[in-house]
Amino acid sequence: MSDQRGDHVPHGAHGRRPTRAEKWAAFKESPFLPAIVLVFIVAAAAGLFAGSYTSTMAKPAPRHIPTAVVGRLDAPQEKSFVAGMEKALNAPLRLTRYGTYGEAVEAVEDQREFAILRPRGRGVELDVAGASGASVAQLLGESGVKVGKAVGVDVRIKDIKPLQEGDPRGLALFYISLAAVIIGFVGAIQLSVHARALNPAERTAFTAVYALLGGFAIAAVVDWWLGALDLPFVESWLILALTMFTSGMVFTMFNTLIGRWAMIPTWGLMVLLGNPSSGGAVSWPLLPSALGHIGRWLPPGGSVNAQHTAVYFGGHQHLFPFLVLAGWSVLSCTVFWVWRHRHPGGRETAPAHAEAAG
Repeated sequence: MSDQRGDHVPHGAHGRRPTRAEKWAAFKESPFLPAIVLVFIVAAAAGLFAGSYTSTMAKPAPRHIPTAVVGRLDAPQEKSFVAGMEKALNAPLRLTRYGTYGEAVEAVEDQREFAILRPRGRGVELDVAGASGASVAQLLGESGVKVGKAVGVDVRIKDIKPLQEGDPRGLALFYISLAAVIIGFVGAIQLSVHARALNPAERTAFTAVYALLGGFAIAAVVDWWLGALDLPFVESWLILALTMFTSGMVFTMFNTLIGRWAMIPTWGLMVLLGNPSSGGAVSWPLLPSALGHIGRWLPPGGSVNAQHTAVYFGGHQHLFPFLVLAGWSVLSCTVFWVWRHRHPGGRETAPAHAEAAG
């Protein structure tokens, strides 16, 4: 239809302007809405990621430090030293008495105590354990020297459980556990993108396979190639593999429950909360109380604790970290299997001739 000047005049539904509701509906179906949401999510995640580590590592403050005591600390100078330490640390030493030095050392090996304090002539001996926590040992050592000079007490400080030469800061175990956590769920993401048609059993099996190979690769590089750590290879390998599998299945669980936004709770649980509270970068006595307790129940904390004990306290391994990892794996696999019909993947398994017959 044209007017007298010959111009085209729009008419009908094609000619009217879309309403706000129609524009919003079209925008929701476009790729721009998730892209805009992701821009803000990524920006927020970057800030939270930096903040979560900075808040725990920048100014670690002890709550209390479990300390074994051998003998009686009744002399005035000994009491002055203990009081001075608690003032310097701004936290109490949780003192537990042991009948013999051997019993105290056994408590350190079992990771129930972080230091041993005992009388020594006219002074005291403070034994720290770098392998129990480098940050705690450093704090105790530095404070012990300052307090000893301030109160006039001769202080002898000795590291009875030093870190390995290739891990002077005690961070190598944290980094390999962090690698297993992140690569674990990144692998699950890649399976969802590039192997979308995998059925639930196949997806779980491939997650287990890349976890076994990935755990082996991490242990082999750190131990055999770089020589940074002397690992109990098989045990460390299997801990890393279990960590990767757990992390991958946690993402798969969230992908089943909430679809394309599964990365948000996975990142929050495993990285923003789990890794800073794991005790790997900062030992748990220096973490805020709530964070220290929560971290032990999350996969990164379970992985760090199991790996730390395997490497430095062989023969004193605890069951709890493995129960944490296994518990999260079982939970994730169960949720995935029960609600597998909601997972954005899989394929029809019915034979073609059966479909034709129908």
